[in-house]
Amino acid sequence: MSLDLFVFIHSVGLPIASACIGGYFVFLTLKYILAGVTSSINGIANIITQLEQRVDNMNTQLQRIDIKITHSLGLEPDYDRIARAEKSDNRKD
Repeated sequence: MSLDLFVFIHSVGLPIASACIGGYFVFLTLKYILAGVTSSINGIANIITQLEQRVDNMNTQLQRIDIKITHSLGLEPDYDRIARAEKSDNRKD
């Protein structure tokens, strides 16, 4: 292995061999940094997905509360609003 390294240095010269080795270390450093950033982005994406599911759940719960209150007060529920909410509800329950 070391003999091959010396042959490479002799054939291309010390400055070019040093630049190749330096470029490899820069590549490893960038690869390590980007792996950390990628894992952070995936974690944030998972958090956003969970928050979106919670908002959808809260919206459904508010709609149920609204229907129960209007029914208990003897009012007519807003069927147009209920129909719009059901169209936008794309869950696969």
